[in-house]
Amino acid sequence: MVRMGPDVPLLNEYKQEFFWKRFPQTVLGGPRFKLGYCAPPYVYVNQAVLFLTPWLFGGIGTLLCQLQLLQELHGAVFSGMLMFGAAAGVQALALYAARRRGTVERLGAPNILVDEEEVEFTHCVSPETVRFIVPGKKFGLNVVLHTVLAGVLCGFGTWYVFLGRLTALYSSIGVSLVVFVLSWVTLCIAEYSLIVNTATETATFQAQDTYEIAPLTRPLYILMFISVDLADRFSGPFPELQLASQVLHVLFVFLPLLWALGILPPLDALLLWGMEQALVFGLGGSPMSSNLGLLLMFGVSAGVAVCNYFIPSTLGVVLFSISTGFLLSLDLGQVGTFCRRRAAFGSHGFHRGGSSPPALTSFGWNLGCRELLVYLSLLLVAVAEAGLLHHFFGSAQSQNLVTGPQALVSYLLLVLFCLCWALREIQGAYVFGGMFLNPLYPKGMSNVQTFMQRIKGLYTAAAIRRVLHLVSPFAMIAFLSMDQSLQLLHRVSLCVGFTRAFRVVGLLIDRLTQFLAKLKFTLTVLVTSWTEKKQRRQSAGTLLALNASLFPILLAVVTLSALLSAPLLPLFTLPIFLVGFPRPQRSWPGPVGTACPCLDSVFYQQMSGSLASSLRMAFARGSLGSLAPGSHFLGRFQDRMVWIMILERGYGYCTVNIKGLELQETSCHTVEARRVDEVFEAAFERPERLGFTQGFNLHWANSLTPCAAIAVRVYSDARNVLSGIIDSHDNLKKIQEDFLKALVWMLLRHCVQKHKGFLWSNEEGPGIRGRKSQSSQLGQTTSNQPPEAVIVESNMSSLRFRQDSSSLTSFGDWSDEDDLFGPQPARRTVALVTAEAQPGHTTLQTGASLPGSVEMDSLFENMAVSALQPLQPLGLGIGMPAVDKGQNPEVFRESPGSLPHLNFSCPQSEVFNLPTGWRTAPLLPSCLLQLRALFPEDWFRFTLGRFGPIVPGDTTEDMTKALKEDEALKELHAQVALSCLISLGAESAFTSPSYVYRLYCGDIPWTEGLNWLSSSKELYQLTLRAFRFSFKLLFDQASLGPIESPEELFSTLEEYERDWYIGLVTEKGWHDSILQEKPFLFSLGHDLAMGTYTGRVLSLQEQLVQVGRLNGEGVRGQWANLSWELLYATNDDEERYSIQAHPFMLRNLTVQAADPPLGYPIYSSAPLHFPCL
Repeated sequence: MVRMGPDVPLLNEYKQEFFWKRFPQTVLGGPRFKLGYCAPPYVYVNQAVLFLTPWLFGGIGTLLCQLQLLQELHGAVFSGMLMFGAAAGVQALALYAARRRGTVERLGAPNILVDEEEVEFTHCVSPETVRFIVPGKKFGLNVVLHTVLAGVLCGFGTWYVFLGRLTALYSSIGVSLVVFVLSWVTLCIAEYSLIVNTATETATFQAQDTYEIAPLTRPLYILMFISVDLADRFSGPFPELQLASQVLHVLFVFLPLLWALGILPPLDALLLWGMEQALVFGLGGSPMSSNLGLLLMFGVSAGVAVCNYFIPSTLGVVLFSISTGFLLSLDLGQVGTFCRRRAAFGSHGFHRGGSSPPALTSFGWNLGCRELLVYLSLLLVAVAEAGLLHHFFGSAQSQNLVTGPQALVSYLLLVLFCLCWALREIQGAYVFGGMFLNPLYPKGMSNVQTFMQRIKGLYTAAAIRRVLHLVSPFAMIAFLSMDQSLQLLHRVSLCVGFTRAFRVVGLLIDRLTQFLAKLKFTLTVLVTSWTEKKQRRQSAGTLLALNASLFPILLAVVTLSALLSAPLLPLFTLPIFLVGFPRPQRSWPGPVGTACPCLDSVFYQQMSGSLASSLRMAFARGSLGSLAPGSHFLGRFQDRMVWIMILERGYGYCTVNIKGLELQETSCHTVEARRVDEVFEAAFERPERLGFTQGFNLHWANSLTPCAAIAVRVYSDARNVLSGIIDSHDNLKKIQEDFLKALVWMLLRHCVQKHKGFLWSNEEGPGIRGRKSQSSQLGQTTSNQPPEAVIVESNMSSLRFRQDSSSLTSFGDWSDEDDLFGPQPARRTVALVTAEAQPGHTTLQTGASLPGSVEMDSLFENMAVSALQPLQPLGLGIGMPAVDKGQNPEVFRESPGSLPHLNFSCPQSEVFNLPTGWRTAPLLPSCLLQLRALFPEDWFRFTLGRFGPIVPGDTTEDMTKALKEDEALKELHAQVALSCLISLGAESAFTSPSYVYRLYCGDIPWTEGLNWLSSSKELYQLTLRAFRFSFKLLFDQASLGPIESPEELFSTLEEYERDWYIGLVTEKGWHDSILQEKPFLFSLGHDLAMGTYTGRVLSLQEQLVQVGRLNGEGVRGQWANLSWELLYATNDDEERYSIQAHPFMLRNLTVQAADPPLGYPIYSSAPLHFPCL
């Protein structure tokens, strides 16, 4: 993000031209009268003729009826048949043109400088002209369906706008003529969109219209209007129907305007929105987290209502409604998971090949015997209570609504509601809608322990609230089971629960809440467009004046959007407000869980398990306020932003989606992140005593309202510049000594582990403790996600990560038989590729990287540039010394079979014997003798004494002493250690930080022993790990002081092995260690821009994550504008105005949190089901 400020264009010049060509086409339903080039007149004439053809045929039918030559019905059928024939002819012509174009192709190279939309027209019915005007259908079924529908639409449309019918409705010939003419314009627009060319709709829900549903949108809306008129014609004299028909005939004229403004939703969004509204406010359900779940829940709930209609007794209705209502309010998604888990356990037994992440064991995370028992008990109590109360009190002929038993229960319900509301309100940082600070909430957040001590009092109140929440449903069951309306059987109102107007009240409360949230969002956009200098455009004053003068219209727009439960769309996020088309609460059509993963995604994946557990407790306590589907929350910790969306809510559970945003890589993101920090600091870091004015929320107009702080196990990221450490000559000299000590420790430990059978797999990378990660266990998901997508299982604390190993390898892995587009091996560094050679080979394998060169491959394709290894000169490895393959008597190089047998003086020494191939380094004996003094004999004996007793067998003091005095064993380890030292080019002290960095990265320059070292993968890994350990020792000693005793050094190395991952950020082991929640991680980096070396330390600890509630209607409105701007206006400019930083609306963060392809969160979980009891 380079440019910021109010002068950023809404649309660039190219997009403006494109928009003004597309919008007239949308208004007219498809004709392209505005082109970017000159076209023959017959192109425009042909389109005009096709556009007016339905009016011509309808006019013929109308004229015949007016002349009384045909009846109205026969005239409508005649017009429909004419339109059917014309539509069939148009489709046949389009099919003929498509076949001609497919068989006859023009020769010659295309002109790339010509506009891609330009067409070479030859004559009025040439294949090019026909294809331009009538593109045709992709599916044969649609050809037949759309052709038949065109005839039906024209016939019913002619009948709908007959002059006689209009005159009967309005009793005025003038009004009838106006409605007649404008109504035929509407019909022509719908017919053209259906049969000739479909215009791009401003109300676009799906990114692609795969099944050609868009052409049906406008005709089906017209058929809805016609159906009301038909009901009025053939039903009795109902004044309501006649009034509705009159209103709809007038509204029919404005349908083109509604289509152009994008107020009417496309068919898929209309269907999903309609089912969701009917399920929530008609059948008492909840919005669902998936389209399939919504369809199934709607079908089952509707079936329950139908069954209620036919039950003959009131007691049966009560018992059936209570039992089915309770079951449908539970998390039914866990039933499928429970069945699949049982089936998998029964058929496969225990899972092998790696350890599964541990499941959360608290109540409600998984459906098990404990949960089934509790739910069954609650169901039996609820059914028994309802049946008994209805039997003894529900059949009374009359009840006193003031002093009767039902009245007493109603008073109890009011008391419970007030208590629950008050106890929930004091759990958050603010009270009364976020306007005032909560004096009971802890002040200051120095550490987690202090915060937990201070908040214990609120947790007591939360426990009381949870008990009341458990009692409240039984009180409601008692109230409803005694209601007199249950005596009115076989009524629709009784079946769907509208008898006591509870659903109506719920609908009114929902719409009022939406209205207030939309009004706050409107005022924020209006006020900040002038008060914020960076948002003040040249047109700001004009727009404010228009909104002030047209305030009643603005209020009507806000009210209409609230009534329709549709987003309030601020065009380009300016104070120009439109009613967006109604859509489901999730706002996006695709499955939940898609993301744009990158190197930092793993941090969000790691913390999502702990965050889920903490959110569960916050939800149960009420710390985050009311949990309605469609609510959005924002979590903040260091440089991490977590976006939390409520997808579904039921009895005792809540389904959410967790997204991770980028880590402040753009200026816009940084500006809004700074404002988020200010908002949270004002809420959580306030002074102890506050007056009334100081207790007011100064950021109340902001989209973010702080709620609470929750404890989450996350990685704290600390970065240090290593100037003065890595470039110190004294420190560089110390690395050589520490490296030999670390390598000796590694070799001895390797022997012990091998003896015990715990040797790591040869498939691991050079990182430390590179155990197989859980990513090898590919989980099955219901959504198609991009490569390296992040998947979160809903009931797991440690979450799995799936990768598609489709990255390129080195040239040595390529062959003619390889499928370039199929699965390929995972990407490796030069160190791993070089280590692929078989033991005993003296030459590098074919295709291995040249020593001294650096491969720029990494595990992640879109990683940050600063994380890449520095580029080396391309010719660095050219002209390297050649290796003589002949006999050289001066080189100590023997085959493994010719080496003399080692005569150990101690039988226990055989445990610490090293492989034979590790003794065959092609080095001069004189080189080893010169460096023999560098071998740390005292450290070798000390380490051997510590590892000796660990080996099973005779571990007496005499045996340990004999081990230390075994000269053959000592010389063996000295030879191997010094050979590794020479192979790294470290026989003399390190001279430069760049050389140390290259060795740390595994980019070993060519040396005399490099081929030998790379031929043994195990030894190469041990050497590289030992060098990284030695650099970590240097880092710690420079920071904390020198290590003063062998015991301290031994314990430090054990701690490195047990609790640390020491490697590179780009390595797979780094990623796996984060997911396995390794306590500490260390990495060495190089900042190319600053020319400095940096050390990065990750520490796993419990930290406070601050969570705030976002204005849900503001988020929906910005997402609606994003959908319109990218899918219709195709305004994908990265510097567009609507993505610039806005400190109040958090515009940039909101755009990031949208689902791909419109948004770009770097992590998105699958729907997570949280227990809330």
